[in-house]
Amino acid sequence: MLDRWPDEAGREAYLAGLHAAQALIVELTGEVMKRHRGVQRELARLTKDKPDFDQELRAFLGGTYNLKAIADYEIGPDAKVSPEMASNAIETARRFLARLTAFIAGG
Repeated sequence: MLDRWPDEAGREAYLAGLHAAQALIVELTGEVMKRHRGVQRELARLTKDKPDFDQELRAFLGGTYNLKAIADYEIGPDAKVSPEMASNAIETARRFLARLTAFIAGG
């Protein structure tokens, strides 16, 4: 499936992470963050002292936002998400979601 729809897969990996981060922020602060950058900043603040939230997870939203931007806005022959990029985004999204779920549960 990734060979046929890598743009969409990359975008959805980002959106899954974004919505999970928004849920964490609401759970911990009671605040609703809607802007992409605001979510990224608040997540960074909330996880800064969490050693199990590693650098790859910290960079996930910023890095995969680019995949969403390509899927939603870019045109031309170079505006493509490769199947490998989409696969990596999905795999990191799985770890990201698992970590945020544990964080919400108190772990």
